[in-house]
Amino acid sequence: MKTRFVLSGLVALALPVVAANAPVPTTMASQDALDAPAHLDPNYRPLAQSDALSDESERLEALYSAPVHRQVRIERRVVIRISPAARAPRSNLMAEQSQPVQRQRYEERKMDDCVEVEGIAGVRPGSGNRLVLYLEDQRMISAHLDKSCRARDFYSGFYIERNEDGMLCVARDMLQSRSGASCELTRMRELVPVQI
Repeated sequence: MKTRFVLSGLVALALPVVAANAPVPTTMASQDALDAPAHLDPNYRPLAQSDALSDESERLEALYSAPVHRQVRIERRVVIRISPAARAPRSNLMAEQSQPVQRQRYEERKMDDCVEVEGIAGVRPGSGNRLVLYLEDQRMISAHLDKSCRARDFYSGFYIERNEDGMLCVARDMLQSRSGASCELTRMRELVPVQI
């Protein structure tokens, strides 16, 4: 068995050497046969040089004479993420428990229908369909969403598509929560602290 294996290996190694030393025919007929492409169609006849040129020129002329319509569309889309407001750090939990808890009351006052998006520092869900927006200038705004929306869907912030004016406006902008909810602003009011 091993001898057959060795013999077949030797034959395989010797074949390229034998093929390289074989004489190559140099007759004109055999040279034409080597140059001619092999076609499966027995009725094939090569085109004359002038026929080929006219065919190519007709194709090129048809290609370049056809009207070409090119269109480029460039879109720019910027999405801004408003993250939840950070809670104040607690240094001593026992010290806070000894003090009585005083809840601050807020009153809603009318304001403009738009707020600068860059001025929003954070957001927290409020009650029902309200979000509380914390602005960098220390103001708080109550943003009312559609009736079908819940503020708790926005617990981890929201996304908004940036407009040309850079504002977040009532009845125009859609807030997209990270969980997939999409809601429109219906009203915005400034929250002002009230003396008790």
